[in-house]
Amino acid sequence: MKFTDTHCHIHEERYPDAEQALIRAHEQGIERLICVGTDETTSAEAVTFVGNHENTWASVGLHPHDAKTGLAAVQKLEDLIKNDKIPHVGKIVAVGECGLDYFYTHSSKETQMSMLEAQLELASRHDLPVIFHVREAFEDFWPIFDRYPGLRGVLHSFTDTQENLQKGLDRGLYVGVNGISTFTKDENQQKMFASIPVDRLLLETDAPFLTPIPHRGMVNEPAFITHVAHHIANLQSINLKELSRATERNATTLFFPN
Repeated sequence: MKFTDTHCHIHEERYPDAEQALIRAHEQGIERLICVGTDETTSAEAVTFVGNHENTWASVGLHPHDAKTGLAAVQKLEDLIKNDKIPHVGKIVAVGECGLDYFYTHSSKETQMSMLEAQLELASRHDLPVIFHVREAFEDFWPIFDRYPGLRGVLHSFTDTQENLQKGLDRGLYVGVNGISTFTKDENQQKMFASIPVDRLLLETDAPFLTPIPHRGMVNEPAFITHVAHHIANLQSINLKELSRATERNATTLFFPN
């Protein structure tokens, strides 16, 4: 069986041992990884990292926490995308993670919305999918998203309501599920995870964060995505091979269409 970790941060300098993590990931059948930037620095680190490692790709973005860095940072993201087209064709496969986070307001709501719009315009210009981070902010998120017809993307680390799940599915979005699904005790969240259509499901770790059971307390890594896969397969009463085939197909459709 094969898996893709569609969202990790092992490229960042603070990650303890990315080289060994890649080896362990390969041993567990994780054959593709997307290293996701959250600001201009970590986005540049992601591009450099994937340029030096096979079977890894990058996403460049400005997290809502860092939206206050402004349009100059978005311009640097665009520079990365433009430069990527020459030495490493196809190594940048998405914009993000970007979005709105009202749980923490490290950047004002107005600034978050402005920078989200700038990144959606960036994704539209370069025909790239978007990795969305939305937390307690869907009321403002959906009207912004709807102003950009044709956008495709994934709701990263989705743990919200059944209603917002359906709104995402109605808009053609994919849904990213990670280790939270293995340890949340919220019955409504578990029901929501069980209801995600398998043809809209993506697996992710968010490593080094959100380590799944049975490795709670350890640094998360892409190899642990198998625990997420087992949990979701059990929740949805489907064969693990079926889940693998579906999520691999979904990842290919969204991030690797050519």
